[in-house]
Amino acid sequence: MNNNFSSFIAELRKEQGLTQKELADRVGVSDKAVSRWENGKNYPDIEIMQSLGEIFKFSVSELLQGERLETEAVISISEQNVVKSI
Repeated sequence: MNNNFSSFIAELRKEQGLTQKELADRVGVSDKAVSRWENGKNYPDIEIMQSLGEIFKFSVSELLQGERLETEAVISISEQNVVKSI
């Protein structure tokens, strides 16, 4: 798993002043699921990833990369992720 993703999710959650339980409730999962994301043991489903992006105001690409990106970098990484998925 991407350690950047794990630490980025934890960082964003803390910046918003949310507990793991509060974030879990907002996206419809258990607090144990959030803990697994933050510990690098699992990734959220794509639907949840979209919800996380809305909550934290980041693109899914930025969440997957685990860092804030410039607009051009977001587009490039998004395109790479689409190609990998295909």
